[in-house]
Amino acid sequence: MKIKMKIIDLKTVNELDFYWQDIDYVNLLKEFDYPDAEQIKTNEVLDYLFMAISDFKPAEAAEIILKYKMSDKLNDGQIQNLSNEMLLDKVAEEYPEPAFHFDLFNINQFLRKAYKGKFPNTEATIIVASLQTEDSDSEITKEILIKSLCFGLKKSSLITRLFADQIEGTEPFDDAEKAIWHFRRLNEDSIEIITSKYWIDKEDFEQMEFETEIKFFEEE
Repeated sequence: MKIKMKIIDLKTVNELDFYWQDIDYVNLLKEFDYPDAEQIKTNEVLDYLFMAISDFKPAEAAEIILKYKMSDKLNDGQIQNLSNEMLLDKVAEEYPEPAFHFDLFNINQFLRKAYKGKFPNTEATIIVASLQTEDSDSEITKEILIKSLCFGLKKSSLITRLFADQIEGTEPFDDAEKAIWHFRRLNEDSIEIITSKYWIDKEDFEQMEFETEIKFFEEE
């Protein structure tokens, strides 16, 4: 597949405004034993939640929030270990299963804000790019996006070194689903792509506009 990509905007952020919803704050107030959570005004609920969290030790709060968001993915022992590790390590970058990094990033940054910096800081990269393919009706996938982006990155960047065979199409690229956290079309011409700064830092880009051909793995 031939593609043409142009990087329109690049920025590093330490929170994503779409992950947490007002209903999450209400539900978490209940988890932190705050009475009558539904009675709090929407514009005040986060302040009340931070006050409720402050009555708990950081590791205790981390365990409660991890259970709320990730109990379908992690068992109790894993959650307990993570709740302690989060205070020391960047688990959103270091946890062995990259599929969990998106949730761990958002939980970590929420706790960092609640505890005024006690948790390590982790960051995300937001990329806005235009992408043209030879077939305008082709479905855009995370694999297509990450392979396209890699052609603009320095050869020394982590993702091009770690996934060289997958990018070349000699191995399947299942991890593309984990490395790109989220993407959406902003309009007919541009796409917003969100990943971890750990995978792609804005400083990793060597070219901002390029044309190339993407190769896909084919079983013999």
